[in-house]
Amino acid sequence: MVSKAEQAARRRAKVEEFQRQQAATERRRLLLILGGAVVTVAIVVVIFVSTISGNDAAGTKGGAATSDQIVPAAVSGSSTTQKKTDRATDDSGIDGVLAWDTTGWPGDGQDHAGALEHSHVAGPVSYDILPPVGGPHDAVWMNAGVYTKPVPTERAVHNLEHGAVWITYDPDLPKATVAKLTAFVTKQSMIDEAEQGVTGQANRYVDLSPWAEDDLPSKIVISAWGHQLRVDSATDPRLQRFVDTFRHSQKYTPEYGAAVDGIPIQTGGRPATDGSRKPNPAGSAQ
Repeated sequence: MVSKAEQAARRRAKVEEFQRQQAATERRRLLLILGGAVVTVAIVVVIFVSTISGNDAAGTKGGAATSDQIVPAAVSGSSTTQKKTDRATDDSGIDGVLAWDTTGWPGDGQDHAGALEHSHVAGPVSYDILPPVGGPHDAVWMNAGVYTKPVPTERAVHNLEHGAVWITYDPDLPKATVAKLTAFVTKQSMIDEAEQGVTGQANRYVDLSPWAEDDLPSKIVISAWGHQLRVDSATDPRLQRFVDTFRHSQKYTPEYGAAVDGIPIQTGGRPATDGSRKPNPAGSAQ
């Protein structure tokens, strides 16, 4: 069995490797910018104007906001079908929460039949549960926040593994109800991510997005790794209890302490609102 210290070391190594790749990408980008002073000035002006207009339009508290939403990039490659996942008994004490088998985590290196898988895959996944509560996912997560368009499930599932909760809703949900869900996200506390090596960075560890199809099991679904609650009202008090119980939880989060942002925006996306405290880097993940 892998010890907790070894698990933490592996998480740090993964983050450090990503940061090295990100730093190399940033250096190449800066060299290109320095190649032309005129281009540099133009970029600065555009960024300045975009920042002002984005902040004015969104008007959020604490999170970086912009009117120029970028949906996380879709994944590509060979398809994977999630293995059947068995139901489990929920121990959260929240009425209506459904639970699935998470045997084998923290990772013990064994394949447990009926338990949620943690593997990284390169392409789209056909999930056993919709919306997913875990399973195979892309190696690159998404930048957490509020999106007004559907996001790739394979990236959102990676966020669940890192401790985010994901609220999905019927695409035909009334705008007033969507506004209430957005307000619900906005009131959640920022969680510091200093241990990821980015001073002053923080995120709410909540994703909100419409579901791509009309096949959700309820109008609104909130999911965490291995757990899910299905409701029909944006003001259901159990939503807050779910967030308080499962978000960034040492008990329920497989990779507790991992980031839910820091991905270059052309891959990881840029939320419409309520994303990270600091903007995420430009470009694409390598």
